[in-house]
Amino acid sequence: MSVAATASGRVPHYLEAGKGIKSWLVTLDHKRIGVMYLWSVLGAFLLGGLAAILVRTELWSTGQTIMDANAYNRMFTLHGAAMVFLFIIPSVPAALGNILLPIMLGAKDVAFPRLNLASYYIYLVGALFALAAIAFGGVDTGWTFYTPYSTSDKVANTAVMMTFAAFVLGFSSIFTGINFIVTVHKLRAPGITWFRMPLFVWAIYSTAILQVLATPVLAITLLLFMVERTFGIGIFDATIGGDPVLFQHFFWFYSHPAVYIMILPGMGIISELTSTFSRRPIFGYTAVAFSSVALAIFSFLVWGHHMFVSGQSEYASALFSFLTFFVALPSGVKMFNWLGTMYKGSISFASPNLYAMAFMFLFSIGGLTGIFLGALSTDVHLTDSYFVVAHFHYVMMGGTIFAFFGGIHYWWPKTFGVTYNEGLAKIAVALQFIGFNITFFSQFILGTRGMPRRYFNYPPDFEELHRISTIGSYIVFAGFLLTAWYLIASLRKEKNAGDNPWHSVALEWQTSSPPPVENFVETPKIKHGPYDYDHPDAAPLVLASASSNRKAS
Repeated sequence: MSVAATASGRVPHYLEAGKGIKSWLVTLDHKRIGVMYLWSVLGAFLLGGLAAILVRTELWSTGQTIMDANAYNRMFTLHGAAMVFLFIIPSVPAALGNILLPIMLGAKDVAFPRLNLASYYIYLVGALFALAAIAFGGVDTGWTFYTPYSTSDKVANTAVMMTFAAFVLGFSSIFTGINFIVTVHKLRAPGITWFRMPLFVWAIYSTAILQVLATPVLAITLLLFMVERTFGIGIFDATIGGDPVLFQHFFWFYSHPAVYIMILPGMGIISELTSTFSRRPIFGYTAVAFSSVALAIFSFLVWGHHMFVSGQSEYASALFSFLTFFVALPSGVKMFNWLGTMYKGSISFASPNLYAMAFMFLFSIGGLTGIFLGALSTDVHLTDSYFVVAHFHYVMMGGTIFAFFGGIHYWWPKTFGVTYNEGLAKIAVALQFIGFNITFFSQFILGTRGMPRRYFNYPPDFEELHRISTIGSYIVFAGFLLTAWYLIASLRKEKNAGDNPWHSVALEWQTSSPPPVENFVETPKIKHGPYDYDHPDAAPLVLASASSNRKAS
């Protein structure tokens, strides 16, 4: 290894590799880039969360509560854009993926370290353009930028800035995807075959393929939008000969794969947590691995179920409805295999596993309610209602965000070498889980009763359920504030977590915590898979790690 050992014989970890802000700004270390992504996406999560709290507070009662209609529209646009483009899409792949994927493969770094750093700065540029468009330009179209509203004179010029921001962010996703695909193909350590890779790597790999194939479609769509506004060429604007429905086709052809760009990495995290905290090999490893690929494929075939009431062909709607139900198959495979892994396992109720259990409960509700939206007969009534809002949040927040925070808690000792207050972590999970269900289950009822989404005002009949939803949002917010408090406190107290606090047999836990600059002192030679707790070569690794932890402490 090229990193020199300290006087005590200890190899310095990546956080000690350089001092000062410059060492971070110009770093090529995938772990440091991942940490910078982590703080950036968490900042976007805070911003989007504050916007959500303001939206829910405004909806506490009929009429104006704390803001007028224009401010309300801008606030839910900020919430949607920040959460989707700045947080959920890059959260797991760019942050946790960057930190962990090379270590899980036994590699020293990603295939293209400079491209990796460039993707982070491109992300920052896109984020600044997006926030400027909303804060100073008054964009209030929602995160979908639907025409004809986004082409109206009121917001057209600033909408161009907003779409340019999404255009720039797309390049960050593509660069990250290319990097991960090449890394998985070319930099695996000896012994890591395709079916010895962690399922988190399979999920990130499938996501990377989606990023590379789907994101250019959004980029072309946004480029056409900017050309239309700049040169007056009729593409999407009906007043100059364009077709607004064409924009929807292009947008959802990207955005439905984007749903799986958001959820697949979270599913990969759940596979890691379920095996570690059940002390059992993953049940049906191959089926879970291929189900990630299947979800990636199906995601390109069902975009039209977002457009059942748009005027598209009734035959096309029937076909999209039929295809939509097939998405349940690979998702169901994962769910049953996770439950099969837990069956008769030695289950630990540590906070990361509580997040995994919450994910399985909430994602099941999100998936099952998607059946109502995939069926033509019920979707016509539920389209653009709060039922859609609740379904989306059960999948994205109950799915991706709960998985993301489960992953943060699981790999926090690996990333920073410190442990957090486990008691407070369990309280935070409970607050988030209870508050989430109060917030969004009430919105299912609102939707079935006919409450449209995005509305600033509503009839008094809906006020009670809106208030219940708002109270739930405050409970969720308190849970995330508590999480932020004890995680930041853990960095200040610097309580050593040891190299392998969870006693996992996965490769990333067989190096020091935090890892060295090049991840391993020597290139590892793999003799078993990441979940082979019953393999004869697995136990010594865990015992040796536990022994080294005791010596270090």
